Formats: sequence, structure tokens, C-alpha cells
Amino acid sequence: MHPAFSVVFFTTAAGAGYGLLALLGVLAPLGVIAPDFWLGFIGMGLALGLITAGLLSSTGHLGRPERAWRAFSQWRSSWLSREGVASVATFVPAGLFGIGWVILGRTDGWVAAAGLLATIGAVITVCMTGMIYASLKPIAQWHSPYTLPGYLIFSAMSGSVLLAALCQGFAVGSKMLLAACVLLTLLGWAWKLATWRYNDQLEIPTNANTATGLAGGTVRSLEWPHTEENYLLKEMGFRIARKHSAKLRRIIQLLGFALPALLLITAFALPSPFAALASVFAAVAQFVGMLVERWLFFAEAKHTVTLYYGK
Repeated sequence: MHPAFSVVFFTTAAGAGYGLLALLGVLAPLGVIAPDFWLGFIGMGLALGLITAGLLSSTGHLGRPERAWRAFSQWRSSWLSREGVASVATFVPAGLFGIGWVILGRTDGWVAAAGLLATIGAVITVCMTGMIYASLKPIAQWHSPYTLPGYLIFSAMSGSVLLAALCQGFAVGSKMLLAACVLLTLLGWAWKLATWRYNDQLEIPTNANTATGLAGGTVRSLEWPHTEENYLLKEMGFRIARKHSAKLRRIIQLLGFALPALLLITAFALPSPFAALASVFAAVAQFVGMLVERWLFFAEAKHTVTLYYGK
């Protein structure tokens, strides 16, 4: 599949934003995070900013972005439409929670209820995003038991690392939060390795013979249906060399998982200003690593429509 940057950025930024929003909506009312004005202002601003930037970026991949609103009408049958509805609906409790926390200085009562609803909305939206890809049967690498849990794990992982950087910056970070970030990062690393192992050993039953119903012999294409590259070949027939894929996988493991985990572990032993810097560097490195991970997620996917072109 062709890895369009608009979609790559959307899944990375929105995933991190929803993960941060979900954690803020639960931990602030529970008192795990101090009800500080600037922490709430920057935290909610960062979460909603990432979500908004990601959603706006996703429209860049549409042929007619001005008609994006029409996607909301197909929620009965389309995971993409359901994602759009859930994402917009989540802004309502998130906005109320932000107003209550930042302006009114409250994290109890109706503010806590709004935070819980924002958390639920964030989780549902990430699930909808994951199901967009997990439901696509023609792409075996996505239509697997690893896709949806992967979206949830990566969202929680990146959101928690952002939260740790915020809390360390305001000197209210806890060892428990750092430990949770390290564990989520290691979980994400293990899940990514398991996903790659599953995809590398994947045996796709569909081939040119089964597609045409000609079981005997070997079916092959003598000529392409046309002489120039079309939309299907550009979007569905994108290929990446195996050597580049292996190199990108190493970069993902380094920036997305190994380096953030090492920096977060280092933050345990550092005093406040240096622990904050280590946490910020961990968040930045992981965001870059997850951008590469999302790019490879699309680049390694193979659509069965390419069988029509002899691939």
C-alpha cells in the first residue's frame, strides 16, 4: 500500500492524543495527577491539539476534502464513518472536562464524569480507527488478530510517555508512572515483534489460480490491462525492498521502543530538571519512531488486487 503522509501522521498524532486524553480523563479525577492549572492547560491542549491536527491531516488524502462531512452519514456500515462520529462526539466531554479542570479548577463531580466519558470516547475512537484496517479482508497483513490490539497498545504507550514528560516537567511525576510507561513501551515492542513474525510467516491462500478459478496449471498474466500506471497500482501496488524494510524495522525498534525505554529508566535516577529532559526526549524519539512504524505498516501491506496485474 502507498504510505500517504497525511494518513501516517493522522494515525500517529491522533493515537498519541487520544492516549493522553484517556489517561488525563481518568487519572486527574482520581487524584493521581495534581489539579494544576498549567498542567491541565498544557496537557489538554496537547491532547486535543494532536487529535485535531491528526484529523485535519487525514482529510489531505481525500480526493475532495470539502466533502469529508459526507463520511459521517455511513456510520451503519463503515468503520471510517463510525470513527468520524466517535471522534467528533469525544470533543464534547473532553471540552467540558477541560473547562472544568482548567477554568474552574475542579476534577470532581460532573467534571470527573466528563473526564470518564472523554476516556471512553477516546478508547472507542481508537478502536474504530483500528477496525478500519482490521476489517479489510483483501489485505492479509491488516486483517489479523494483531491489528486492533496494536492500535490500543500504541495509543496507550505513546499517551503515557507524553503524560510522563508533562508530569516530570511540572515536577509532579511519580516513579509508578515512569514504571508504567516503561512497561507499556516494552509491551508495544513485544507486540510489534510478534506482529512482524506473524506477517513474515503469513501464507496468503489467494493467488492467480484461485482468483480465476483455474485450479490446474499455473495462471500468469501475458500483458497488463493497460500501458500506464493507474490509481490502483499507485495506491495498492506500492512495494518496498526487503533490505529497506529490515533497516526501517531496526530504526523503529531503536526510536520507538529501545531509546524511550532507556531514557525513561534513566529518569528514575536523575534529579527533577534532568528527569524532565530525559522524559521529553523519550516522547520525541518515540513519536518519530511511531511515524516510521506507521509508514512501514502501510508500505508492507499487500492488497490482493495486485494479482490482477501479475504481482
